[in-house]
Amino acid sequence: MAFAAFQASIMDHKGSTFMARNKIALIGSGMIGGTLAHLAGLKELGDIVLFDIADGIPQGKGLDIAQSSPVEGFDASLTGASDYSAIEGADVCIVTAGVPRKPGMSRDDLLGINLKVMEQVGAGIKKYAPNAFIICITNPLDAMVWALQKFSGLPKNKVVGMAGVLDSSRFRLFLSQEFNVSVQDITAFVLGGHGDTMVPLARYSTVAGIPLTDLVQMGWVTKDRLEEIIQRTRDGGAEIVGLLKTGSAYYAPAASAIEMAEAYLKDKKRVLPCAAHLSGQYGVKDMYVGVPTVIGAGGVERIIEIDLNKGEKEAFDKSVAAVAGLCEACIGIAPSLKQ
Repeated sequence: MAFAAFQASIMDHKGSTFMARNKIALIGSGMIGGTLAHLAGLKELGDIVLFDIADGIPQGKGLDIAQSSPVEGFDASLTGASDYSAIEGADVCIVTAGVPRKPGMSRDDLLGINLKVMEQVGAGIKKYAPNAFIICITNPLDAMVWALQKFSGLPKNKVVGMAGVLDSSRFRLFLSQEFNVSVQDITAFVLGGHGDTMVPLARYSTVAGIPLTDLVQMGWVTKDRLEEIIQRTRDGGAEIVGLLKTGSAYYAPAASAIEMAEAYLKDKKRVLPCAAHLSGQYGVKDMYVGVPTVIGAGGVERIIEIDLNKGEKEAFDKSVAAVAGLCEACIGIAPSLKQ
């Protein structure tokens, strides 16, 4: 009797006594989407909805991951859906919908196909999750997040692109392997567009606080070898595409987006590089470009403007020009984006 009364008490007080969990909508249920769902569950960031227009895939993946929860020890709810109404009221939306890269393709080759996807996704978010924090992963990243913000009409500080966290993570890994030190002791910053023109900054990247430029002088690495590592960082995604042959990276991109989502949901005020909307910072207006930001409960709460020397500024401007070209191409396909 006592247990029955306890059960009844819980049921009677649902919604009034217990705080509702955060809701995380994953728009796109491919390899990144499934990995996102698993990571969000393991971290217990909230209840998770997997969405995809391919009926059956989000439901199947959601059920599969949910069945791992008793073993993994998390209580998050996982559901799958093929109707945008399922994302209603989401606190965070992570967008991976679109076509992934295949061998021989650049991120830019995906522009026309994925732009149409962003238009559909933007309409769905605008209708059902207008207060959410949006993290876009779809490539070509900088142009897609720019278009997604315009299609959705959400505040610019609440729509960001996942790029810099991933690129910096790749840079950190390659440096840790070169120096044979822990990745935890390495910080790295990669600016600019998420593509061949990205700008890994050696001067602002450190090992235990020691700048890479100083480590060159200390004999830890030659300037030429460091440049090889920087180039491998630029080619990081293409290297994986070439090895997989049938798809693109998904573990590291998912982990990077989850770090951003956690910073927002827990108001952690993390300093993270991401594709953020610039309104004059770095001399750039109305574009999404990778820069250091502070992410907390307000979304992108601050854009950090770091001092760039002549060479760094030239590389950054070249990257911005590449992103601008993609945005112009988007306008050519969807003239409404010019507004």
